[in-house]
Amino acid sequence: MWTDGERKRLFSRRELMMFLAVLGPGIIVNMVDTDAGGIATYSVSGARYGYNLLWVLTITGFFLIIIQEMVVRLGVVSGKGLAALIRERFSLRITALIMLALLFTNFANTVSNFAGLAASLELFHLPPIIFLPPLAAFIWWLVVRGTYRRVEKTFLMISLVYVAYIISAFLARPNWGEVGKALVLPSLKMETPFLVLAVTNIGTTIAPWMLFYQQSSIVDKGLDAGKLVYERMDTAIGVIFAIGVGMFIIICCASAFYYNPQVGAITITSGEEAAAALAPVAGRNASYLFGFGLLSASLFAASILPLTTAYTICEAFGWEAGIDHPYEEAPHFYLIYTALIVGSALVVMIPRMPLIFLMVSSQTLNGVLLPVIVICMMILVNDREIMGEYVNSRGFNLVAWAMIVVLLLINAAMIFSTFFPA
Repeated sequence: MWTDGERKRLFSRRELMMFLAVLGPGIIVNMVDTDAGGIATYSVSGARYGYNLLWVLTITGFFLIIIQEMVVRLGVVSGKGLAALIRERFSLRITALIMLALLFTNFANTVSNFAGLAASLELFHLPPIIFLPPLAAFIWWLVVRGTYRRVEKTFLMISLVYVAYIISAFLARPNWGEVGKALVLPSLKMETPFLVLAVTNIGTTIAPWMLFYQQSSIVDKGLDAGKLVYERMDTAIGVIFAIGVGMFIIICCASAFYYNPQVGAITITSGEEAAAALAPVAGRNASYLFGFGLLSASLFAASILPLTTAYTICEAFGWEAGIDHPYEEAPHFYLIYTALIVGSALVVMIPRMPLIFLMVSSQTLNGVLLPVIVICMMILVNDREIMGEYVNSRGFNLVAWAMIVVLLLINAAMIFSTFFPA
């Protein structure tokens, strides 16, 4: 006979083992979102506007929880990826347009991560022309020759490197009182660069590719409605860490540059510039930690972004997809993945390629594309034929639609400011 204490311990142990078995899609998708483009966006935000954009990440974290909770429910209840559901529910023309926009943004984001990888190699005095090709080959091999579980465990381990940004922020000696105020008190500047950065922060933190990748991962892992509570926990942990890392990057660059009387607000265009500039103002250790984070994040994201693109496009057009399938069963999946890896690496090595323009435009397009994807999700998650009893509640719909209106207003403000600057 079991005692009450033994039953509780056994139940707790089973709950923990169940959670550990589910753990993965939510954490990975949120952590890899802090890629080279994201690091550049957060770095520019802190160096140019100090803590004034931190409140955007606070709101973005709330939005991200709402959006990804719907992704989790769609995945575990339907057993299908988001692209497959969009194809089945909407017209082929709408699906093709979404896939075309997603293909451009994902390719540009992958290029930005290879650019970040090359730049971070230079920070450590390693020639990109020598080290970039083998790293690209390693990224390709890691996914193509691995199984889903092995790749997932590797990605979870790599996620730990983001601690480097937390340490870098403390080394920059911020004013924590001012940080606290900036997290909850909105500060809005009606000027085009500020509005573009606000939208770009949202676009890089809630990127459309994340929604497709997470739902595909949930399906690939075989999670069902019985695991819903555990996958929600997995997602919540991932969101907290992702938003926290983005905030610490802004805090680090704001403290080292914007609020430093010897430097002041400066214009930087990339994460590697931020890493190099940190050395004289925050110390060599902060610079190396920032650079190491950029190197690892770029390597991490350069693996995931082509993977999610291959998943999404194959799902949208009904082709077989998944890293547990051999090449003969999923040729389109492996060809798309390989083409993105090779193409991105080659683009980065082309002299005078406007990489910064490509990176920033892709991040901004993420912010513009996001409401379109979320509206499609709202229609799907309220469809009782797909979701049954798991459709949105009336209160959840009210909050979600209010969030979409905010996203649309922010995008409208950015577009208006771009064409009609003050």
